[in-house]
Amino acid sequence: MPYSICTTCGAQFAMTTTHPEHCPICEDERQYVGWNGQNWTTLDDLRVDHHTLIKTEEPGLIGIGIDPSFAIGQRALLVQALDGNILWDCIPLIDEAAIAAVAQQGCIKAIAISHPHYYTAMVEWSRAFGGIPIYLHAADRQWVMRPDPAIVFWEGDTYTLGAGLTLIRCGGHFPGGAVLHWAAGADGRGALLSGDILQVVADRRYVSFMYSYPNLIPLPVSAVRQIVAAVEPYPYDRIYGAWFERVVVADAQAAVARSAERYIKVIIDG
Repeated sequence: MPYSICTTCGAQFAMTTTHPEHCPICEDERQYVGWNGQNWTTLDDLRVDHHTLIKTEEPGLIGIGIDPSFAIGQRALLVQALDGNILWDCIPLIDEAAIAAVAQQGCIKAIAISHPHYYTAMVEWSRAFGGIPIYLHAADRQWVMRPDPAIVFWEGDTYTLGAGLTLIRCGGHFPGGAVLHWAAGADGRGALLSGDILQVVADRRYVSFMYSYPNLIPLPVSAVRQIVAAVEPYPYDRIYGAWFERVVVADAQAAVARSAERYIKVIIDG
C-alpha cells in the first residue's frame, strides 16, 4: 500500500502492507496520540482535499504551508541563495503547485530540518527534486520513520550548508534540535529560522522554550541557557518560527535575551 502518513504529527512511514499499528513520534511524551486514536492517511488522499499555500515572507524567503491546516500545521521555508536554495523544515504534502513554486525560485540543492516533528514527507520532497540531500542531526536519527539514501546525518554543533547558511544545534526540544542562520535575511541583518526550537509566541516580542508544547512540559534552565549560548555568536535581527505570521520582525537578539531571562526567573523564583 502507499506510504502511510500519521494524521496527528504528519510523519510519513516506510512502505508496509497495512498501516502501522503505532506512531512512535506521537507516542513520545513530547507529542500525543490523536484523541480519536491512531489514524492514517496517504499522500494521494491528502491531495484530494488539501493544497499547498505559497506566501512570500520577505525577498529571498518563501513560505510553503497546507490549506486547510493538517497535523501540526507548520509551514516550510524556501531560502534563496546564490549557490543553491535550501528548503528549511518540511510539510506532509507536496503537490504540483508546490513543485512549480519551488522550481520557479531556482535550483534547490538540499533540505534541512529542525527536529523530528517536521520530518513529515521529507523523502517525497527530496525525490521531487532529483533526490537532493536531507540534512538531519545525528542525535535524532532514531525518529526517522522512512529511511532513505538521501538522508545525511550531520554531527557536532554547526554545519555549513552554503555561503551564509549555517545549521546550529541548540538541543532543547530534541537532542538534535537545530535552527538555520541565514546571514542575508532581514536585509542583511541576519535571520534565524527556528522551527519551534525557539518558539515565536503570540506576543511576538518574545520566544519561548519547551520540551513539549502540546503537553506543556517546560525545559530546565540549563537547556534554555544552552539554546541561547548556541545562537549568541550569530547576528540576527529577525526570527521566523514554524507557522505563518509567527515572526519576530525586528530586534530579535534582544527578544531572545529578554525571553530567556523571563523564563529562567519564573523557573527559579516561581
